Amino acid sequence: MPTEKTSLTIEFLLNLLLRINLISKERHSEIIVKAASQTARLQKMLEGSFYRKGFRYAHPETVSPVDVIMSFNIEIPASGGKILTEDRITQALAEEVNIPYKKLDPLKLNLDVVTSHIPRAFAQKHLVVPVETDGTTLTLAVADPFNLEAIESFQKTKKVDIKIVLSSKSDILKIVREFYGFHSSVIAAQKEMMPNIDIGNLEQYVRLKGPREIEATDQHIVNAVEYLLQYAFDQRASDIHIEPKREYSSVRLRIDGVLHYIHNIPKQVHPAIISRIKMLSRMDIAEKRRPQDGRIKTNYKGKEVELRISTMPVAFGEKVVIRIFDPEILFQELDAIGFYPREYQLYSSFISRPNGIILITGPTGSGKTTTLYSTLKLLSSPEINIITIEDPIEMVMEEFNQVGVQPNIGITFANSIRTILRQDPDIIMVGEIRDKETAENAVQAALTGHLVLSTLHTNDSPSAITRLLDLGIPAFLISSTVIGVIAQRLVRKICPNCARERVLTKAEMEFLGLKPRENGYKVSYGEGCTDCRGTGYKGRTGVFEVMDVSDKIKANLKENVPLSAFQDMAKSEGMSTLRESAVRKMLEGITTYEEIVGIIC
Repeated sequence: MPTEKTSLTIEFLLNLLLRINLISKERHSEIIVKAASQTARLQKMLEGSFYRKGFRYAHPETVSPVDVIMSFNIEIPASGGKILTEDRITQALAEEVNIPYKKLDPLKLNLDVVTSHIPRAFAQKHLVVPVETDGTTLTLAVADPFNLEAIESFQKTKKVDIKIVLSSKSDILKIVREFYGFHSSVIAAQKEMMPNIDIGNLEQYVRLKGPREIEATDQHIVNAVEYLLQYAFDQRASDIHIEPKREYSSVRLRIDGVLHYIHNIPKQVHPAIISRIKMLSRMDIAEKRRPQDGRIKTNYKGKEVELRISTMPVAFGEKVVIRIFDPEILFQELDAIGFYPREYQLYSSFISRPNGIILITGPTGSGKTTTLYSTLKLLSSPEINIITIEDPIEMVMEEFNQVGVQPNIGITFANSIRTILRQDPDIIMVGEIRDKETAENAVQAALTGHLVLSTLHTNDSPSAITRLLDLGIPAFLISSTVIGVIAQRLVRKICPNCARERVLTKAEMEFLGLKPRENGYKVSYGEGCTDCRGTGYKGRTGVFEVMDVSDKIKANLKENVPLSAFQDMAKSEGMSTLRESAVRKMLEGITTYEEIVGIIC
């Protein structure tokens, strides 16, 4: 802890930032002059927002010196336009006062450690949160290294050794709201479990409250679910898993394709949380023996988000998986999802055709839905009638006419296509070709002048042709209708903030089939930083194999032609295989050797 008594002021911080060249002399002088009025303005805005929304805390937040400096959007000198962030200011302050800096990652904090040592009111008032303990020493993250009287008092009262790290105010408040809110809701629900939770009538559109709008007067289970969903949105999760175990329930989030453990919740609370989720998604809460599917539409930061809910009875209760469909991920520009120029031009020529079949192949989780939806979004216009058949509908979009498969009442992929042909479609998207009847109807739709997009579960593009042959589609019909096939996978991208270089080993070069060269092959990897939560990866991109069903392939398309023949013909006409595209992305520093091994194997 700092021994020299001083205070954290705007002038102190500005002088520090000027000394280490994070701010120019001109901006330093400007902010010194405007600091007082800016502080008053920000405080008034904060209090106005606080009281207008009717929050029931004792006091609104106080504007800090870092908040004031941040509000000026300072550009770091000679940085190429980089803006001075709260984390960078906090890091500089930590180095100045010789206290370790810690970027708080919610995924790496233990819920019990955070919430069991310090009351929420104390944590929020003094901007302090426990982040780690080894049994004898408690590590506290603080925002102000000079305001430690309360912590020293706490140390004497609890008789525990304290270690201090410095974190940003925003990070600390985020942890306080999310962790204490979720924890208090779950604990209160555990103590006051009621057999029936009356939440009244629910609208189909559910507006989630912000973290600060969830008041203590709401039911505890409602609060817990709200906090959990908000937390998942903030962490860019694609799935939430709530899994019952023998003595507790586990919560995990899938981020960039990888599952991360988040919390354990008491087993008594699990049924009530599942019931709340079922009611939001209009499922039958009394039915616990059969799987159910539902959906919720909500909003996050001003944009609509679709949640698809699936329940499944397992050994110790009902497991729930919530799939999160973010429109910014599901609908992207086609030239930004990972195509190389040749692949993009080829695929663009496919979707510009008036009729025919385009097949997207790959395993579950390979990004096929993103490719299809992004394509339909591009093709959508008032002059074109697009109809989709999905199981289930992934994301509800007004621009498309979407049909959900319901086998129990006779609405299947196969017979839906027959009905759709009487609906005057221009473009038909079939969620998946699973059987001969669906394949035959898709071919018939293409032959009658419609553009059909669909998916198949095959490992590569040429395998899609043999798969259709295996389903019983004659070779002459395939050659007459199939325009092209795309196989794809998703790989995690290296975090740009912590990217480092290394040279491939001889064994790695041999495994990839790369020719040896004198200087070897330089590749990148992520060392792990606060931006990527220490994983070394941030975001994902597609790896594609685009096969044009050319005249040469059509001329040789027969029932007894082996798969290798299709592969050789496609490669001779310039097709880059999944393996080649993946290696290319690795050599360009987009992804790592470890990521592409999964594709090559």
